[in-house]
Amino acid sequence: MRIATWNVNSIRTRAERVVDWLQRANIDVLAMQEIKCKPEQFPTDLFQRAGYSVTAFGLNQWNGVAFASRHEITDVATSFAEMPGFGNPVKGQEAVQLTGVNGLPQEARALGVTVNGVRLWSLYVPNGRGLDNPHFDYKLDWLRALQRNVTGWLAENPEQPLALMGDFNIAPLPEDMGDPSFTVGESTHVSPAERELFAGFAPQLVDVVRPYQPEGYTFWDYTKLRFPRNEGMRIDFILGSEAFNDMVVAGEIHRDERKQDNPSGIDIKPSDHVPVVCEIDQTLSDDEFADDFDAPMIFG
Repeated sequence: MRIATWNVNSIRTRAERVVDWLQRANIDVLAMQEIKCKPEQFPTDLFQRAGYSVTAFGLNQWNGVAFASRHEITDVATSFAEMPGFGNPVKGQEAVQLTGVNGLPQEARALGVTVNGVRLWSLYVPNGRGLDNPHFDYKLDWLRALQRNVTGWLAENPEQPLALMGDFNIAPLPEDMGDPSFTVGESTHVSPAERELFAGFAPQLVDVVRPYQPEGYTFWDYTKLRFPRNEGMRIDFILGSEAFNDMVVAGEIHRDERKQDNPSGIDIKPSDHVPVVCEIDQTLSDDEFADDFDAPMIFG
């Protein structure tokens, strides 16, 4: 089963390009971030015609997460325990926008699903904006809450494969940052606090793609010729539990999807992020969750 994550930077703008890539890359499950729309605005029909069911969570034109899958999606969750919120409540959204543990409205940044017995989360970690910005403290609190949940999930169900996928807005290692406008001690994404929190997911979760593709960025800013100069950063990851990692047989960063030219001739501006892919072989798992691997595909 080929599983991927991609910050699509507005799915309504790039849906045709995303679906084209899904088919070319033979992806079974895609976690998306920054869809920038409500579920009823998601271009579901285009995905369904290509054989994918969709589960989306978005509250407005910002943030938003989703999954597209060739297989049945179950056990949907749109937040995790003690997830903090940020900002002020949006008028007219009270019925759908939950309140975080800090009393502020939760944003559409997390979506958990189960596919073929594998627990997957699409995550859009807060940017942080600046080291002296309240959004930075929000980012750290959000990550701490996520780590506590990971500990709880694995303690409760250690044999179920678990993967956190998405845009973490952190370049965890020096070689993951190639954008000269970011400086350790002065910028988000590379601060010691962020890197320490990212490292804190180990040993419970590990980067399952890095062993197969140790080099390469996943994001390049649109300005200052960052992509032609390869001044990017590696901030998109698939972090897997031991049960998940034991099934991984390949990992890839699809850098060419950042190019303007599309192999199928689709003239749509690319996202500033590229897909990150891993392939798992569920026959390598001896646990009960592998029994669901041959379940029939269900399209919703």
